[in-house]
Amino acid sequence: MPITIEMPKLSDTMTEGTLVRWVKNVGDQVEIGDILAEVETDKATMEMEAFDEGILSEVFVQEGQKVEIGQKLALLLAPGEGKPSGEPGPAQKAEKAAPAGAVPKGGEAGQPPASAQGAQAAGAEDQREEKRSREEEKVGTTDGGQAPAKAAGAEDEQRVKASPLAKKLAAELKVDLSTISGTGPGGRIVQADVRQAGERAPAKAKQPEAAPPAAAPAPAKAPSAAPQPVAAAPEDKRIPLTGMRRAIATRLLEAKTTIPHFYLQADIDAEPMVKLRQELNATLEAAGQPKLTVNDFFLKATAQAATKVPQANASFDGDAVVQFANVQLACAVAVEDGLVTPVIRQAQTKSIGRISSEIKDLAGKARSKKLKPEDYQGGTITVSNLGGYGVEQFFAIINPPQSLIVSVGTIVKKPVVGGDGTIRAGQRITVGISCDHRVVDGAIGAQFLAELKKLLENPVLLLV
Repeated sequence: MPITIEMPKLSDTMTEGTLVRWVKNVGDQVEIGDILAEVETDKATMEMEAFDEGILSEVFVQEGQKVEIGQKLALLLAPGEGKPSGEPGPAQKAEKAAPAGAVPKGGEAGQPPASAQGAQAAGAEDQREEKRSREEEKVGTTDGGQAPAKAAGAEDEQRVKASPLAKKLAAELKVDLSTISGTGPGGRIVQADVRQAGERAPAKAKQPEAAPPAAAPAPAKAPSAAPQPVAAAPEDKRIPLTGMRRAIATRLLEAKTTIPHFYLQADIDAEPMVKLRQELNATLEAAGQPKLTVNDFFLKATAQAATKVPQANASFDGDAVVQFANVQLACAVAVEDGLVTPVIRQAQTKSIGRISSEIKDLAGKARSKKLKPEDYQGGTITVSNLGGYGVEQFFAIINPPQSLIVSVGTIVKKPVVGGDGTIRAGQRITVGISCDHRVVDGAIGAQFLAELKKLLENPVLLLV
């Protein structure tokens, strides 16, 4: 029995997704657990697994298209099974979409389009794009098999052969298609050609125009240097929003306009933490175990502080405040096209070593686009660390529906006044918190920050 594959809901806030890439091609055998495609949601680019087996008979959505949840993506058939008669193919859909009296491109009214000759696409990425563009741009033929003569006119003579997606991308990047040599079947221009042309555009040099001939002989002048080519000025880029970037824009605008933020900051003596970390890492390295990072100490300290001050591990929910029983600890991770916050579940129950191991695994999945919805949904409090970039202090935006986010800067060497009045070189780190004043009052925020400071300045407390 034919099986229809639909766009799944891959995150709690997802309403549509972009089909980034088909991993399986039409005609491929699909097994349960195989990766069918890559889909970009509002949170991340994710792999879509197959939950049924069969042969991929047909795809209804092309790469790069936005698709609503529940919309048909593809059709799976058992070996030897035929496609349902009521299921229109791509060509039939194109005919239905065409207005009455429409003439195939390059043909005459009343003539059927000819069968396109099979050709291998320039690469796997553009294979399905080429298939669709060949169907859309078939040329009508006469009974004798010869293509009818083109109508006179410069427009047909100058027509550039390019796929629809390539034309769309060229318009976005402001690339002149007539300057591109296509690598697709029959010299057709595909998306990859336009991307390459867009990348090369800033490097091209503008050639000087030839000077018009002089109207009359002029007196002899001293020879001058020939004009040099002038590099073309770089053009602004208009970059379409990805699903992740759109989600970041929407959620953080909501956060800054609907959540009454207030901010607290503390200067922390980092020397005890630095010293303990060095001792632990020497032992771990000798045992062949992964080392601990400064961020691991902050994650563990945040989990313990949220347990000590549970009002900080809460959420505003209309007519009530929800205090969470567990600390679902989110950690901001920068990825190529944005930001994700994978979650360490029940972090208050885990050792610093376990937290370190889990966040390394989650960060690796995030950067390789392997995160699943359960890996990043349901966080109750977040840590954002920009210390690795040399940032000394900052305040992060709250990640709704959470009520508090911890911001961590870099360790800085500063003069410190000792208890005996002497001045010495010390290591300090600035920690900030951003709080939702609907949930966390100033005193509660101060208690949480004081607990965080105590744990980090006495890091042995993080090991018990």
